[in-house]
Amino acid sequence: MPAEHHTEHSAEKAVEASLGLVTQAWRFIVTGGLSAIVDYGLYVLLSFVFVANGMPDARATLIAKTLSFIAGTTTAYLINRRWTFQAEPSRARFIAVVILYAVTFGLQVGINQLFYLQFAGESWRRPVAFVIAQGTATVINFVVQRTVIFRLK
Repeated sequence: MPAEHHTEHSAEKAVEASLGLVTQAWRFIVTGGLSAIVDYGLYVLLSFVFVANGMPDARATLIAKTLSFIAGTTTAYLINRRWTFQAEPSRARFIAVVILYAVTFGLQVGINQLFYLQFAGESWRRPVAFVIAQGTATVINFVVQRTVIFRLK
């Protein structure tokens, strides 16, 4: 094994040892909170703008959630890569994140739409549907990122 690879591997192990599960989970939650504010704020704003401009509510919700998901997950990835998991950029890692986010996108938007329609007529349906969808995606993202993605080189 080349000395450079050994040193890089040792440095990653040292960071991993210094940032245990609790620290990473806490940082992931803080990052997730910030990203959720970006996601939910944009979701509500775009939903309002789309409906105010004549778009049907269900379509406005779906499109707004799609765009807000992209903004929120981009925010989360950039912060998590550098702060939560302290990982350098990696093409393999980036591809894995894109695949993970594509899967969680389908789950999150689908779950959000399902509960949004299920709670039709309720004033609280938008935030409740968002929290259920966001919570599901957050758990999946943390487990996969911690155990797979940020172990890739």
